[in-house]
Amino acid sequence: MHDGKALQSGTSHYFGDGFAKAFDIKFADKDSQLKYVHETSWGLSTRVIGAIIMVHGDDSGLILPPRVAPVQVVIVPVAQHKEGVLEKAEELRKSISAYARVKLDASDKKPGWKFSEYEMKGVPVRLEVGPKDIEQNQVVLVRRDTREKTIVPMDELETKLQELFDDIHNSLYEKALVRLENMTSEASDFDSLKVAAETKPGFIKAMWCGKLSCEEKIKEEAGLSSRCMPFEQEEISKTCVCCGEKAEQMVVWGKAY
Repeated sequence: MHDGKALQSGTSHYFGDGFAKAFDIKFADKDSQLKYVHETSWGLSTRVIGAIIMVHGDDSGLILPPRVAPVQVVIVPVAQHKEGVLEKAEELRKSISAYARVKLDASDKKPGWKFSEYEMKGVPVRLEVGPKDIEQNQVVLVRRDTREKTIVPMDELETKLQELFDDIHNSLYEKALVRLENMTSEASDFDSLKVAAETKPGFIKAMWCGKLSCEEKIKEEAGLSSRCMPFEQEEISKTCVCCGEKAEQMVVWGKAY
């Protein structure tokens, strides 16, 4: 997250037979004996919504990736009281609905109000269309993440929107990745680990011997917990950051909510 803390999500848990005993869930084993089941759980919960808000949002509100945004394009008519503007806006809504999630705001609110409202809601692309645009067979597309404006011929709208969705998606990912990399440091001994935990928000890569006692000491004295054991391992050093004995693996440590 922006503040350097980890947000746990998409985790798996082993429950043993505790819930099975509580709810009397049994199965017949190979000897036809009834036994309590052992359960696990895995899930990507609504917490991921909070992650999207905290990772991508800014002071103006949400910034939603197009692939998960409930509304990908909002059409805001400009000078909608003039002849033909609302009709063209509705025509655009119908055509865009064939390939994207789109909304037309034909309310009586001023365009500036609508701009701010949909920026706050994080709609990835705003489409503006007014009398002059209709005359020139064009629309104005404004992306939420950078607020960059692009004039697009109506005949090229489908292609340009799809390209814009992909570009926004990739841009948001790269921005988040750069932040992650910039907020990840390394520690090879316990003193440097504690200094990093106090002075550098973010993740810390450090080696671990695999002993629970070291993990508990790191949590108690440095305020860090093990967040990830990457499949692609790195050798920060050959010894455990806590006890100095031979390390088994590199662990990503961090503070969590």
